[in-house]
Amino acid sequence: MMLRANIKEALRSLASSKQRTALALLGIVIGIGSVIALVSTGTIVQRESMKQFLEMGTDVLSIQQEWSRRDSGQEQGFRLDEAMDLPYANQAVTDVAPYISIHGSARYQGERMDVPAVGVTGSFITINQLNLISGRFISDLDYLMYQAVLSGGLASKLKALGFQDLVGQDIYFEDRKFTIVCELAPASLGGMRPYEASEGLMIPISTVSRMNTQNRINNVLAVKAGDISHNQAEALIQDYFAGLPRPMKVMVRSAEQIIEHMERQMRMFTLLLGAIGSISLIVGGVGVMNVMLVSVAERRKEIGIRRALGAQKNDIQGQFLMESIILSLMGGLIGIIIGVGVSFAISWFSGWEFQIIYGAIFIGVGVSAAVGVFFGYYPARQAANLIPIQALRSE
Repeated sequence: MMLRANIKEALRSLASSKQRTALALLGIVIGIGSVIALVSTGTIVQRESMKQFLEMGTDVLSIQQEWSRRDSGQEQGFRLDEAMDLPYANQAVTDVAPYISIHGSARYQGERMDVPAVGVTGSFITINQLNLISGRFISDLDYLMYQAVLSGGLASKLKALGFQDLVGQDIYFEDRKFTIVCELAPASLGGMRPYEASEGLMIPISTVSRMNTQNRINNVLAVKAGDISHNQAEALIQDYFAGLPRPMKVMVRSAEQIIEHMERQMRMFTLLLGAIGSISLIVGGVGVMNVMLVSVAERRKEIGIRRALGAQKNDIQGQFLMESIILSLMGGLIGIIIGVGVSFAISWFSGWEFQIIYGAIFIGVGVSAAVGVFFGYYPARQAANLIPIQALRSE
């Protein structure tokens, strides 16, 4: 009964001083809204980053040669036969896709552009989870052939220039004529997928090696066997390359490791964003305290009358504390709506999948209630400790 009376009295008091209430609400709204927006956006970014890895699967491995100055006199890079023999000589791997990344100038029907390119084998499309729009992908039968595959990003750029029906046409790369045999669907950037698979040109790996003897295989994508852990796969792959006639040390990274590392970084990033937003929340809390102190000063006579009629200190304290909590919760509710709206706008403009982060909403409600209690306690205590006679004498 007393709680209901305090709520009604708090709402009446807040409604009677609309300007003061609005100013106090503004600080809480900005504080809660910024926390919700920053935490929600950080979580959405984290999930979008994870999605790029999950598209290819968590069983994909990236193999690179470890290099040091002591190895400067040795041959660098993998040999094609060494990489392709890995699944047959090692139970840890079921498929491999070695590739060579290069960059050069391309010309298509008079239009020149700088494009990245990658020399690939037939398994490159499968491991990278790429989809065909038309034509066929490069196969292992295209040995030393001048065939080219357009990535989704490069095909979109050419179509934006007005070119259609790209498959079957000729494109010049580094002054060599290639026949376009395939157009791929757009693929997202990031993850274990090479940049060229989304925005560049794909040609047979043997042709890239022939174009320049300095082109070496420095990267190999592999698919890990499902019944083997990452540590086991890493040890078996390292043993394979160490046991070759030309021994080499390799570094093996898995999608699982990268995802785990990114999750730690993103958690720290989200906490940092929340901490930055909390600064404005503290400012809003101080505004609530100032408003409540002004309210106590203006209502000294009301407090004195209530005490004279038998109200206890706890009654006065509860009334002002309730006002502070209601004020903070109202600001928190508006801040949550604004914060979710801002995160939705950022996701929409960035092309990300929007998700409501319920954890951030619960944090917003809890924090706004905590702000109301924390910053409202001192003014409420001040009101409760007023001496009734002195309060009645105030004007």
